[in-house]
Formats: sequence, C-alpha cells, structure tokens
Amino acid sequence: MILSAFTLFHVALSLIGILTGLAVLFGLLTAQRFDRWTAVFLASTVITVLTGFLFPFHGFKPSYVVGALSVVLLALAIGARYRFHLEGGWRRTYVLTALASLYFNVFVLIAQSFEKVPALNALGAMGTAFKVTQVVALTAFVGLGYFAAIRFDASAAGSAPAVRRAAAS
Repeated sequence: MILSAFTLFHVALSLIGILTGLAVLFGLLTAQRFDRWTAVFLASTVITVLTGFLFPFHGFKPSYVVGALSVVLLALAIGARYRFHLEGGWRRTYVLTALASLYFNVFVLIAQSFEKVPALNALGAMGTAFKVTQVVALTAFVGLGYFAAIRFDASAAGSAPAVRRAAAS
C-alpha cells in the first residue's frame, strides 16, 4: 500500500511537471516568461526525478541514466533562470535545458504508458509502435525547441534591461 501511494504521488508530480512544462513551452514559443508556471514546472520536475530514484530497484536500468541526465539539465535550467537571470547565453541554455527536461519526462511517460496500459502494451512494449511514438515525440521536441530558442532569445533585446533592473532591485 505504501508503494502504491508513493507511486501515485510520483505519477501525479510527473503529470504536473508535464502539464506545466507544456505551459512553459507555450510561453517560450510566444516569448513570455510565465514565472509561476516555470517555478511549478521546475519544482515538480525536480521532485519527480528525485522520487524516481527512491523506487526499489534490481540491477541497472536505463531510467537511471535518464534520471541522472535530468538532474544535470534541471540544475542548468534552474541556474540559468534564477542565478543568471537569463542573461546572455544563459537565456538559450535555459530554453534548451528546460525543454530537454520536459522531453525526458514525456519520454518516461510514453515508456511507462506502453508498459502499463494494456492497449498500448498489446502493440508491443518496446516494439515498432513504441519506437515510432518516441521518434515522433523527439522530433516534435527538437522542432519546438528550435523555434522556442529563436523566439525566446529574440525577445531578449526588448526585455533584458527590464530583467536586469528587476534583478537589481
């Protein structure tokens, strides 16, 4: 029962991270910061990744690599956003690391869905449908990430002085 409650908590955090991450992605594509959505996205995604390491495990799993990469990406995204205030190259670093973190969360959602949802599992947990779905997701994130980096970076010219003034006060 404890594992079930913990699993539910972990999944809920993951879904919150994905949904708020999609809101943040929309903001990046429209050159808006969405500060509250960003804070919830980063916090819920960090907690999701960290709680993922607390599940009982037997042997090495690829999810540990995804989790470790996510920790590094999230640290960079948080540093770029809150320590370096999106100045200079940190703006693009934030966009790319935040979106990569969101992608990893979606990657795990797809993998878990194919493993746990009977209709998807019937298609083959690691078969062609799974691989095609992951390639489509990756392609979408690469494309959206490209446009988000351009749009959000281009908005820096108009907002950088305001960001610096706000950071100084």
